[in-house]
Amino acid sequence: MSFNQVVRVAQRLVKTGKFVEALAILRPLAEARPQETEVQFLLGTAATRLSQASGVEEEQQFALLDEAIAAYRSILIRRPDLVRVRLDLALAFFFKQQDDLAREHFERVLVGELPSPVVANVNRFLNVIRARRRWSGYFGFSVAPDTNINAASNAAIIYINGLPFVRSQQGRASSDIGLVGWGGGEYQYPLTNRWRLRGGLNFNRREYKGSQFDQMFIGTYVGPRWLISRTTEMSLLATANQNWFGSSTWSNNLGVRLEVEHRLLPGLWTNGRASWQDQPYHRNPGLQGPQMVFSLGASYVLLPTVRVNGQVGYSQQQARAHRWNSTGYWTRVGTNVVLPWGFTVGLSGEFRWTDFENGWFPFLADPATAREDQTRILQATLLNRAITVFGFSPQVAFSNQVRESNAQLWDYKRNLVEMRWVRQF
Repeated sequence: MSFNQVVRVAQRLVKTGKFVEALAILRPLAEARPQETEVQFLLGTAATRLSQASGVEEEQQFALLDEAIAAYRSILIRRPDLVRVRLDLALAFFFKQQDDLAREHFERVLVGELPSPVVANVNRFLNVIRARRRWSGYFGFSVAPDTNINAASNAAIIYINGLPFVRSQQGRASSDIGLVGWGGGEYQYPLTNRWRLRGGLNFNRREYKGSQFDQMFIGTYVGPRWLISRTTEMSLLATANQNWFGSSTWSNNLGVRLEVEHRLLPGLWTNGRASWQDQPYHRNPGLQGPQMVFSLGASYVLLPTVRVNGQVGYSQQQARAHRWNSTGYWTRVGTNVVLPWGFTVGLSGEFRWTDFENGWFPFLADPATAREDQTRILQATLLNRAITVFGFSPQVAFSNQVRESNAQLWDYKRNLVEMRWVRQF
């Protein structure tokens, strides 16, 4: 038989539910012609449906789902616009209970042109994901060349009472190549149909030659999650964090955080956060004091291959040393675009304004003048989903950071490149 005749035979086998026989035909075809979309799609369909057949053991079920995911993924690398393939990929992730990945793809297909019954089914799957969520986790690592690891001004001269003083090289910007690792996990224990108890841990470690500018963060949280309706949820969490800078503790804090999430439209999620925490600083007690932070954000799947997001925020810091009292505002916008041949491009821009109280002599000549900072952060990322190692794909991230301040030595410029490995899809 010709290639097309063999494919038609496989189609009939899949339609009549003879998935074992179909896979026996499709597997050698897919290996011989990996670029054939129809073959890969039939292979994914047969493997997914067989995984849900009665009598299939869990180990075999997961192996079949992995086979289906690989088949759908090979199609989307070339044709990320194919909504039907993305929907079936989401189903495979759902059956494998990889809910974060399933939710990502379900939300993307909702903005495609789907029949009403399919939309209803997708929403049903999303509700199941929301209700059954238990464990979640993440981790990653990167190599990070950085032009300003200490976020310091590179100014050579400081003026005091109009007289120039030359700064030592030690206090200026330092560059290095760092190693970065991050990760975390969360567990949600069901209390009732609508209530969960959340508990989680996050960490981040950035290390350079020596230990002077090493940084580490560990944070934990616990509290109830309330599923208010099918589109709205809220969590109230007690938090505890600790930061290290160099070889010693920089700060630790205890606080509380309120999180609210609401889906307005298919693919459009809004969220809000409000937090309060008290921050003792071990190496600089003058910074110690409570901090409040409020933010509102939104994420919208504009197209199945395009997601946009934005956030605005406000913060207020009270410190023992009054000149560190501050009020801050920020806004952030970004987009993520899935392209053919396995590439995903991300772009974002963040702008921050921070106003302090007066008392910044000699950094400001007039003691009555308040310090004002403006910070701009631009970031671009490039991910290639076609390359995977144990489910992780390479990503390059470039960040340009500039802070402008009316106070001497508080402005800086920084370029940071990270070569990461991240979980694809």
